[in-house]
Amino acid sequence: MALKCDVQYSRGSTGFKLTKVGVSGVRKPVLIARPGINNPLSNVVNCSIDIFVDLPAAQRGSHLSRNVEVLRAVADESTEKPVSGLENMAVDMVRKLLVKHEYAQNAYVTVTAEYFRPRKTPTGRDTLEMYTLHAGAHGTRDGAIRKTIGVDAVGMTACPCAQETVGELLGVENPGFPMMSHNQRNVCTILLTTGEDQNIEADDLIDLAERSVSTPTFELLKREDEGKVVINAHSNTRFVEDVVRNGLTLIVNNYHDLPDDVEVKVVSDSQESIHKHNAYAERTATMGELREELAQNVPAL
Repeated sequence: MALKCDVQYSRGSTGFKLTKVGVSGVRKPVLIARPGINNPLSNVVNCSIDIFVDLPAAQRGSHLSRNVEVLRAVADESTEKPVSGLENMAVDMVRKLLVKHEYAQNAYVTVTAEYFRPRKTPTGRDTLEMYTLHAGAHGTRDGAIRKTIGVDAVGMTACPCAQETVGELLGVENPGFPMMSHNQRNVCTILLTTGEDQNIEADDLIDLAERSVSTPTFELLKREDEGKVVINAHSNTRFVEDVVRNGLTLIVNNYHDLPDDVEVKVVSDSQESIHKHNAYAERTATMGELREELAQNVPAL
């Protein structure tokens, strides 16, 4: 039986438009085509997806089932035809949302995913480490679509101020080895927002994030590996601010071909060991702004 009633198209109780209406937290496995990556665990990611459109004042409700239809069509199709990247999948969803919701002027998709990547410990042992991927897209009707790709990488930082203070208190100068300090588990986040035509490899962003902190961390460490991680951290002490500045410098130096309008966000969130609070720093800017600042004052990594 065909139903004629469509309450969503009726007039809203008040004349307010809504910025985002949709569904959030939809879990889907997505298959990604990864040229040159042979580990099958690197190809399948477990995603949480949010998918929204805006809603005009004259309309009471959005057709949420259309969001789910778009999500299922694109994500489920990846099991047979892998997507080239989560951010490109988000672009596809945004484009389909604007077709499905003829009343919408904006469409938004955000994706977070668990991602496992083969790594080696400091002594060369094989390991499989987990990272968080971030992806998304925002499109306007008859306008451009912008997409975002990013990562969270968990590492370790050692405090340079405490290290110097410990040396002073112990009366030790130039000991010839890294002095003790207090440590933090640091989450470094890098996000790049580009046009549709730019493609950025998430593995490259993970590498930059791990180079920004004092040392990467690992799920399983034998004693020799453990010692090397600690020595590495205390040989490369970093403030939370240093992590952000290092990340920004690495991005500018490694992405010469990206246009100036690419948006960059780097976040450093350190879980302090001797305080009951976290330390936090971030910067959001365009590539053009960062290039200009770096040219004026080149920091040392």
